[in-house]
Amino acid sequence: MSATTALAPWLLGPLQQALDQVRGHALLVHGQPGVGQFDFGLALASAWLCEAQDGQGAPLRPACGRCTACHLIQARAHPDLMVLLPEALEAALGWSAASDDDGKSEPAGKGRKPSQEIKVEAVRRAVAFSQHTSSRGRAKVILIHPAGRMNTVSSNTLLKTLEEPPGAVRFILSAVGSVDGILPTIRSRCQMWHLALPDAEPAVRWLCAQAEGLSEGDAALLLAAAGGEPGTALDRLTQGLTASSWRGLPAQVAQGQAGAMAQWPLPLVIETLQKLCLDLSAVSVGGQPHYFEAASLPAPPPLARLLAWHKQLQQVARHAEHPWHATLRLESLLDQAALALRRRAA
Repeated sequence: MSATTALAPWLLGPLQQALDQVRGHALLVHGQPGVGQFDFGLALASAWLCEAQDGQGAPLRPACGRCTACHLIQARAHPDLMVLLPEALEAALGWSAASDDDGKSEPAGKGRKPSQEIKVEAVRRAVAFSQHTSSRGRAKVILIHPAGRMNTVSSNTLLKTLEEPPGAVRFILSAVGSVDGILPTIRSRCQMWHLALPDAEPAVRWLCAQAEGLSEGDAALLLAAAGGEPGTALDRLTQGLTASSWRGLPAQVAQGQAGAMAQWPLPLVIETLQKLCLDLSAVSVGGQPHYFEAASLPAPPPLARLLAWHKQLQQVARHAEHPWHATLRLESLLDQAALALRRRAA
């Protein structure tokens, strides 16, 4: 079975294009969240390391999935591939961080949350890794995801190696959303590679294939709820969000009820309320909603009140990751929402 079998269909064409066109030592893959940057970067690294490639100037192909190198990558054990992730993403992506020379880093837990950053110690290990000769004789690849999670110290530690890469090392940096969080000096040393959001039809088919029993109508609604980002829609589905609960949210919010949101992290609650506010604003001026079905929306209040609510949500969103008391913060947000959505002015 080819290593690209599990790759989302909208990534197959860009993968072959990248294999044909990328010649530099550093690539910055970027696009909207939920497109599949990490899977794309791993597929590209697998192709570069695949030992079934001709190696005599023939065009590169996606990894075969059958050779020893491919099996080592699948087992997370290829000696010429290093993947740098924040601790908080390791479990979700099924990839464990490498240990340093003194052993494994301090484990998360026991009062310490998994880090959201790619730490400088991990980047130093990657720099040292890049300076060693390839173990299997093809190349060495370092995949960093998401590159925006490197802080200034980590980025500057990587910069010198990007300027003067040793030997046959290749870097794949992955950016989720805007690339503005990556130092300009890092961006300037990478070939940029944009991954576009797929069309709705293939994304809906892919969602249905990932979730047994999911109808195309429900998949389309969950895709719209995720802003057209299929990976995000799948993540929300696996976290328990259903099309039915999404349809019921606007009426529940208008009544000040949490509904399914009672179990959600606050950043997702705030994002959902912003989407509801935007859809109601669009309907109030004769437009069409983007995230919710029109039939599920309550009658919109005056536009001025919606704009005031939107401003409140923007202010709250700036501190969405703050360790608020979740229950009290949710109640406050729902009170604001119910007040904004009242048909008559308060």
